[in-house]
Amino acid sequence: MTIKNTMPTLLAHTLSAVLFIGASSVMAHSKGIKASANNAKDPAFDIVHAKITTQGDLATFHIAVSGMAGKVKPTPTGKLAGSDVFSYVWPTTLNPAEVGFEKDTGILALAVTSHPDFDDTPLYDENGDGNNANDGNVWHSHWVVLKPNDKCGKGSLGVVDIPKGEKPKVPKTWPGLPLLIDSPNATPQFKGDSLNVTIKIDNITSLKLAKFDGVTSGLRVNESAHAPLLCVKDVFDVASGDLSLPGFVNK
Repeated sequence: MTIKNTMPTLLAHTLSAVLFIGASSVMAHSKGIKASANNAKDPAFDIVHAKITTQGDLATFHIAVSGMAGKVKPTPTGKLAGSDVFSYVWPTTLNPAEVGFEKDTGILALAVTSHPDFDDTPLYDENGDGNNANDGNVWHSHWVVLKPNDKCGKGSLGVVDIPKGEKPKVPKTWPGLPLLIDSPNATPQFKGDSLNVTIKIDNITSLKLAKFDGVTSGLRVNESAHAPLLCVKDVFDVASGDLSLPGFVNK
């Protein structure tokens, strides 16, 4: 008798939980840029949703994929030259000067990357082993400035090089590489199909007026430091389909 009386209650609670999880998923993937699935070979990089939201001076960058976000990382090569970088990227129309670079130097993007053959976050110990120089395989965040560079391949993008002898304005957490790259302390959060990273923006109003896109890609470190050093070699998926940056922040 007790079991019979309990079953409807258990079923009701189970159904409520399922509905709650479903509603939470819908809310998490609402607004922003919605994309169709099966546009990338690997579900871990198959974008179905991208958005940017703000609260106070904090901005949260979100990407959802059809598989498990962050599941796939590059295979180590044992050396820097020729090594691979996998990334989840939000290209924006935000001016690079808003995060500490020179004004109008290229396309500012927030990137979450993994690359087991080198470490470019010298200020932080992401894996907690007491060594700040061996964390490249741990997913971490960067601001990068991108520009079209035919040396990377016709119509391809590359991270902007800093020519030898030049000292352009860079953020305080610049990792010392000859690139327009920043290594802020913004920890990516992976959960199921979703990636979220929250970062402080001093002039949050400028971001609210910006547009964005979502991209998953593979980059490669070249043999020469200025060949250029870091090129986008493979675009796995683009939320908009054409890199038109159609997304509006908070919408």
